[in-house]
Amino acid sequence: MKPVRAFKVIASLPPALEPLRDIAYNLRWSWDHDCVELFRRLDTDLWESSGHNPVRMLGAIDQTRLAAAAEDDSFLAHQARVARDLDAAIHSPNCWFHRAHPDAPTLLAAYFSAEFGITECLSIFAGGLGVLAGDHLKSSSDLGVPLVGVSLLYQQGYFRQYLNQAGWQQEAYEDNDFHNLPLKPLARPDGQPLTIAVQYPGRVVTARVWLAQVGRVPLYLLDANVPQNSPADRDITDQLYGGDNEMRIQQEILLGIGGYRALQAAGVTPTVYHMNEGHSAFLSLEHVRRLIERYRLTFAEARELASPSLVFTGHTPVEAGHDYFAPDLMDRYFTEYARSLSISRHDFLALGRRNANDDRESFCMTVLAMRLTASSNGVSKLHGEVARRMWQSIWPGVPVGEVPVGSVTNGVHFRSWISNEMNQLYDRYLGPQWRETANGDSWQRVDSIPAEELWRTHERRRERLVAFTRRRLYEQLKRRGAPQFEISAAEEVLDPEALTIGFARRSATYKRATLLLRDPERFARILNDPQRPVQIIYAGKAHPRDAPGKELIQKIVALARDPAFRRRIVFIEDYDVAVARYLVQGCDIWLNTPLRPQEASGTSGMKAAANGALNLSTLDGWWDEAWRAPRPESEIIGWAIGKGEDYADPAQQDQVEAEALYDLLERDVAPTFYERGADHLPRRWIAAMKGSLKNLCYFFNTHRMVREYTERFYLPCADRFAKLEADSAAGARALAAWMCKVRSEWQNVRVDTLSDGPPPDAKVGDTITVRAQLHLGALTPADVSVELYLGPLDAGGEIIQPCGFAMRHEATAANGSQLFEAAGVPCPRSGLQGYTIRVLPHHPDLTARFVPGLITWA
Repeated sequence: MKPVRAFKVIASLPPALEPLRDIAYNLRWSWDHDCVELFRRLDTDLWESSGHNPVRMLGAIDQTRLAAAAEDDSFLAHQARVARDLDAAIHSPNCWFHRAHPDAPTLLAAYFSAEFGITECLSIFAGGLGVLAGDHLKSSSDLGVPLVGVSLLYQQGYFRQYLNQAGWQQEAYEDNDFHNLPLKPLARPDGQPLTIAVQYPGRVVTARVWLAQVGRVPLYLLDANVPQNSPADRDITDQLYGGDNEMRIQQEILLGIGGYRALQAAGVTPTVYHMNEGHSAFLSLEHVRRLIERYRLTFAEARELASPSLVFTGHTPVEAGHDYFAPDLMDRYFTEYARSLSISRHDFLALGRRNANDDRESFCMTVLAMRLTASSNGVSKLHGEVARRMWQSIWPGVPVGEVPVGSVTNGVHFRSWISNEMNQLYDRYLGPQWRETANGDSWQRVDSIPAEELWRTHERRRERLVAFTRRRLYEQLKRRGAPQFEISAAEEVLDPEALTIGFARRSATYKRATLLLRDPERFARILNDPQRPVQIIYAGKAHPRDAPGKELIQKIVALARDPAFRRRIVFIEDYDVAVARYLVQGCDIWLNTPLRPQEASGTSGMKAAANGALNLSTLDGWWDEAWRAPRPESEIIGWAIGKGEDYADPAQQDQVEAEALYDLLERDVAPTFYERGADHLPRRWIAAMKGSLKNLCYFFNTHRMVREYTERFYLPCADRFAKLEADSAAGARALAAWMCKVRSEWQNVRVDTLSDGPPPDAKVGDTITVRAQLHLGALTPADVSVELYLGPLDAGGEIIQPCGFAMRHEATAANGSQLFEAAGVPCPRSGLQGYTIRVLPHHPDLTARFVPGLITWA
């Protein structure tokens, strides 16, 4: 039955407790231990039962408790301290950005992501991508970086996981109650809800704009579940990653185009747009369209203007992780939109195709982002290498090592993930600088932490993890209808003093959750060693349509029921942020076994490392980078499974790496953990914990990551955009006209002759001179960059490890040819060397060094 009227009821607080309302509605409490303790003081049980949601808690708490707290001087003093800290965190000018860039021009970065994992009560995230996005906002707030977030507000979010009696994953969806979450609906000046509209085939879809405040950073969220929409359109923001490909394109149109319009409607004008994965890439089209309208530009002119203000970060080397839409689906949703850009269907679809001339190729969101942005990056050094190979075809003729896809290694927001005990330990021994700095000096003070204090702190967290796991296992077995003997046994699983391994991540086949289970007999011997017992806690969700991922979970659960494993293996259902915190804070070992090189980065191991856990992983993603980084030989930071070998046969790789994993556990990991001195402390293990903290924490954090994005991308991009936008986009018009000339003439660019060069028996240290005669058509020498490309040759005759040397224009020949020279080029090493010449377009306002299709080789 529909109501005739609806009204909102808010929590009733005594005047003395009104500051609690502001505290509850700013999500900074999600990484402030003191703030969480404030809410726990009101009612610990209600804090837990509310799902760690202070807004719901304040609306449900007994009024007598509030009245008592309002008369409690100690509570009021605690509240005043938290309120002061919140005010300082939001308004204080003493933050990194203001100190490091006091004279920076106006900057506002808009960070678009399909999901944001900020806290467990705000269910608008699925996994690592969303948690990374949430940590990005948190570090931006801490550092004072001018940034806003944009996403969708999902009515049901991602699914809740539970297992049936056969161990098969089932999905349940629960509605989010937006009015009992730390969210506020935005309104227009006349008091009406702030909404935006987006054209869909034959109709207009409306979305309401909500605000979640994340410290200093506003996060704008779009909700299509409004009365103006049809029932089908109200479902667009129903589930994260739910539905078919048509639902996916509808969501991504709303995210990219609708999100761009929501910022405009809210009076927010970013200078840089950062696309976190390809889901939001349609915003680049909307940005171009709005610039066309604002300055009356052509598409080519607006594209040149928009490009420097767009940043794209890709997150997966797995092909299935990228969104592709069939041409007919794109026609259905974008025919009119392409007309508004004044470009043809062919040119529009070419923006999302590797081969622009292949009419059968689907439209890829990652390709769209890479074609329109001047700045693209992967999320670890290894992922950057993989991405350059993966997308090389977009830049034909560019050597794979120079494909313009860089890398910014991911990190984690430490204060969101470390335990309160570790937080206090760091404050005591590292000083307050550890919270903000990415400098390694603070982390070198880890050596000053007494070994016993570090170990006892970690032991308490392991004990809490075991207690938490027993409670969760008891509840899930009871809910599943398991036999009584299984339910009763849940209270005895795991040993609070045993070596504890954590494995928690999305259940995808390439992550190989069952690698450890390949030899059950050997695995059982390792787990049940009477002198050195080992135990493992699993958690993770499979995508609802990923049957192989669900089979991995079922296999783990079946093994955990075997009497040989029952006390040593546990699978925790419904992996979320709360479960993740217990695991990364309490495990001794964080296990990660992806099939190299399919893990772009991974961040769960970074969270565990920040809590003193040691990583045991294949050399993929961030761990490859961490393992190969220089460090003192005496310092152990964890263990590597294999040496990063490449295998043609995945089955062979699984077998070899499973054997290596068993060997490490038996011969190194367990012996090190159980080696105790007279003081009963595992001194070698504690030394490894300190080595891990010193060598990893200073770098693998989002404070370093956000600073890198700000200084490498946000600030330079804003500067370049401002330069091209000045004087009604005069710079963009000139650049587009120049590009049009270059594209039309590039077919006439060629290297006619080479002269001079090294003698056949040049010696190391000799210098050489190379001259080239070029035909440039109607282009001038100022329009091109000519380089000598020199390096050793591999067995196939290809230049490897090349060095580029700029060639200087010397003269114009009588026939109109242009003469270029590279003089004094050194011969740095012995062996067979080779060189060639390449020609690239050159313009002072060109932001991308390589333009797809514009490169000529001798």
